[in-house]
Amino acid sequence: MKIIIEMTLKISLLLILVLPLNLFAKQKSRSVENPNIVFILADDCTNWDIGCYGSKDSKTPNIDRLAEEGMKFQRCYQAAPMCAPTRQNIYTGLHPVKSGAYRNHSYVYPDTKSIVSYLKPLGYRVALSGKRHIGPDKVFSFEYISGANSDFDGVDKFLNEVKTTGEPFALMLCFDEPHTPWNKGDASQFDPDEITLPPHFFDNEQTRKIFCDYLAEINYLDGQVGTAMELLDKYELNKNTLVIFASEQGAQLPFAKWTCYEAGVKSALIARMPEMIEPGTVSDAIVEYVDMLPTFIDIADGKKIKDLDGKSLLPILKGEGQKVKDYSFSIQTTKGINAGSPYYGIRAIVNDRYRYIWNLTPDAEFKCVLNNAKKIWLNEWYLSWKKEAEHNVLAKSLVDKYRFRPGEELYDIIEDKWCQKNLADHPEFYEIKKKLRKELLKWMKECGDKGQQTELEAATNKPKHNIK
Repeated sequence: MKIIIEMTLKISLLLILVLPLNLFAKQKSRSVENPNIVFILADDCTNWDIGCYGSKDSKTPNIDRLAEEGMKFQRCYQAAPMCAPTRQNIYTGLHPVKSGAYRNHSYVYPDTKSIVSYLKPLGYRVALSGKRHIGPDKVFSFEYISGANSDFDGVDKFLNEVKTTGEPFALMLCFDEPHTPWNKGDASQFDPDEITLPPHFFDNEQTRKIFCDYLAEINYLDGQVGTAMELLDKYELNKNTLVIFASEQGAQLPFAKWTCYEAGVKSALIARMPEMIEPGTVSDAIVEYVDMLPTFIDIADGKKIKDLDGKSLLPILKGEGQKVKDYSFSIQTTKGINAGSPYYGIRAIVNDRYRYIWNLTPDAEFKCVLNNAKKIWLNEWYLSWKKEAEHNVLAKSLVDKYRFRPGEELYDIIEDKWCQKNLADHPEFYEIKKKLRKELLKWMKECGDKGQQTELEAATNKPKHNIK
């Protein structure tokens, strides 16, 4: 009996010692198996100015390769065509008015949760390298990697650490390109006489030159993407890492950034993860930047967060679904942008065929750094449009259209992706317009967006610190 008791005690003691080790081993194994996330964000890049999205002039071999190796989304949109609202929209999974960050150079409410709040408890290291433009710091408590935008030393060190420890990670790589000034890259790769300009640009020597400078900086951005992928290869992190590339809002050119036209709020979105995403696939599903965070939480095996505005794209990425929503919504507030109008609010909705835009104050003039800058070097090429407008009918029509817009706009984005032919006053499109406006107003109500009152309140929504 004594021998049996002693053996039982020894076995119990052994279990006490071994079980924690087994649990630790399982936890470590689980962390190794959890997918990593690398989110690459450009800055002010119109999606159609990337090779795989149709540009015949752009040179983007690395981004194009990502599309070949993964899934390209044709209908990705963002909630606001400017930097601070866009980035905070991505990291919080909330629409701009809900989070508080709906004007540029603004910040979210201090009780808002971000990607760090959701992924860190799941065992992830959550880091950001490059451009921030977010606040307050306590909400966005990323592990900020030192080093400038184009300095990958900090990223290299970070990847070396997570490879060594086996910790899952979510890394935001936020590049400055191709935000103005367009002074990076080799513009001599592009022939000003041969490039194709968007149809709503006034075609002159100054416009062609600046567009070549812009394409050169996109090419520089592509090199940055290539370097990032090389680092993942270096540490053999490619197979178990979801890589997403997004182009952000449109370029700092007319009818793109600071507008709710397709060129302003439509984004490139490419996702690659070997063994999960079928190479060379294309999705026509309407998706939004607000869907990024739910997707990250889902792939990290976290619980669904009901308070988020987006939906996980994981079923689409796995080839198990084709649709997540019927509409995408956008908002633009000029208060807070450089040289912007005192107020000029825009709200927009898009479905599978039509884009409806509601300009809250059509009697006001739309102003931004392009047509209202005091420093000529910021918009010298646009000033050439204004000079031409004095005697050229086409130049005048483009300049006037950019400054003054009707209360309602409706575009068939399949036939008219550049949004040039306004159908809002055509009787045959009345029911379509009515339906879209109804859905837009419903979304605004859900967000707490009171239209012009919200626009006027934007003046008080100022950051109490510098937005980095």
